[in-house]
Amino acid sequence: MSFVGIVANPASGKDIRRLVSHATVVNNNEKASIVRRVLLALHASGVRRVEIMPDHFGIGVRALKGLRDRPEVLASASLIDMPVMHTLADSLRAAQYLCDAGAGCIVVLGGDGTCRVVAKGAGKVPLLPISTGTNNVVPTFVEGTIAGFAAAHVALRSEAEREDLCWRHKRLLVQVNGETIDQALVEVALLTTRFTGARAVWETGTLRQVFVSRAQPVNIGLSAIVGMVRPVDLAYPGGAFVSTTEDGRKVMAPIAPGAVVPVGIGEIVEMEPGVSYPVEPLRPATLALDGEREITLNRSDEATVRLDLDGPWIVDVERALQWAVADGAFIV
Repeated sequence: MSFVGIVANPASGKDIRRLVSHATVVNNNEKASIVRRVLLALHASGVRRVEIMPDHFGIGVRALKGLRDRPEVLASASLIDMPVMHTLADSLRAAQYLCDAGAGCIVVLGGDGTCRVVAKGAGKVPLLPISTGTNNVVPTFVEGTIAGFAAAHVALRSEAEREDLCWRHKRLLVQVNGETIDQALVEVALLTTRFTGARAVWETGTLRQVFVSRAQPVNIGLSAIVGMVRPVDLAYPGGAFVSTTEDGRKVMAPIAPGAVVPVGIGEIVEMEPGVSYPVEPLRPATLALDGEREITLNRSDEATVRLDLDGPWIVDVERALQWAVADGAFIV
């Protein structure tokens, strides 16, 4: 029987954007409470094996301690046996382990950055992202109990049936000097700065180019620069990119919660799947993936971005629960 994994990032929602904008703070005690509610719903739904990523704050440990009066739930849950490095690499390694071990679903607590990293290691295992980050385009504000019900119903089905309860997210593959080195789920941004620094992007002074797989006026983050002018639907088999310019038309974009700034843009160009689009040759530079600086480009580096339609599987919570109701899963 398949099982459910939980990856709760203790660093999500704690970047510098908390100081320069007005983002909601989801502290780690609340994350532990969310994990606890997920565990209770998973057990009530028949899941008898859950593995949780360990972390320096002890989100999983605290969640389990709060269930000491539910020994039957504790008996089915444990921490993944892995070293803790206190970086996003922990989330990547946990996702890789859960994929290799045969998990049927991974519940993710974090923002777009956490989802990006987990997706790199999860393979075809469906993700159920719960929003606890800053710019939450991929994850949603789903209550932990409901997330647990949906994750259980997905994990306890066959692999073929799971795909019917999920949808495929697009992704942007970043290539440097002909080699694919990383990916983003929502956007890739070119910044004319050498340093990754605090990593999170909260201003547009050095922004020169944005590639998006999806962009809606309801989104927060750099993808909103496109979304406020030419929305790119989640289900649309294409993407878009735009360059910034001081002489271009101005777009009022919410690049972070409460941070609405005018950005001058040029023509918005459609991206077709499988085509590599060049990153402007401005060097030195960095590429930000889903709102966080990740890749440094040196003078001789050539970079491209390619849209791929075969990104991670994301659980459709409402569809999964509708199927569960049709199956009589909640009749006792």
